Amino acid sequence: MRTEFHQALDRLTVDLAEMCGRAAALMQAASAALLEADIRRADTVAFDLKRLTRLGNAVHDRAYCLLALQAPVARDLRVVVSALYIAADADRMGGLASNVARAARRRDPDRVVPHDVHDLFAGMAATAIELAGLAQSTVRTGDPALAWRVCDGDEQMNELHRQLFSRLMGPRWRHGPTVAADLVLVGRFYERFADHAVEIARRVHFQATGTQLRGSGDGPGIAAQNPSAHPALR
Repeated sequence: MRTEFHQALDRLTVDLAEMCGRAAALMQAASAALLEADIRRADTVAFDLKRLTRLGNAVHDRAYCLLALQAPVARDLRVVVSALYIAADADRMGGLASNVARAARRRDPDRVVPHDVHDLFAGMAATAIELAGLAQSTVRTGDPALAWRVCDGDEQMNELHRQLFSRLMGPRWRHGPTVAADLVLVGRFYERFADHAVEIARRVHFQATGTQLRGSGDGPGIAAQNPSAHPALR
């Protein structure tokens, strides 16, 4: 019976890692739509997001069954409870990638990102995809050291976001307040995507060690703390 239980835990881990990988692929497609005005890539995101959500729902169902029927304790309990949170974070990462794709589609056939800030958004996209891939490896291996790497990578995203604000508010900005507001929102989508990758890493660190992973930027973001924040930013 315990062998079957641990096999079920292993299947949860495999599916959670798959969810992180799918979130990375979604953000890659959405970023191509945004940066290259490739709307065909944006059109694939909505379909792939539904597949990610279905997998997340299946993970939730199995995790709740394990809690109800197996009554896990200690580390096994941490694994099952963490699975619920990790699935929700990975699904939200997919939703944020979908928001990026929708932003690209709204401006079609025009480009959303002016040349002035293209390098920053390319950096944010690359960082987001890398963090999702690291989160996938962290979930798959349960390695606390990889969890630390995700947190370190999040600092790079935060720095890019700060640079974006500086350029949008600087005297050389020539594209008006409407474009600036759109870009602030898209930048926030990338930042929140990275925040969810960090939360996944923290969950894995906790289930592996029983201790909380602490670092710079500790704690949930503004949208996570504030229930009235725009749903797109959660």
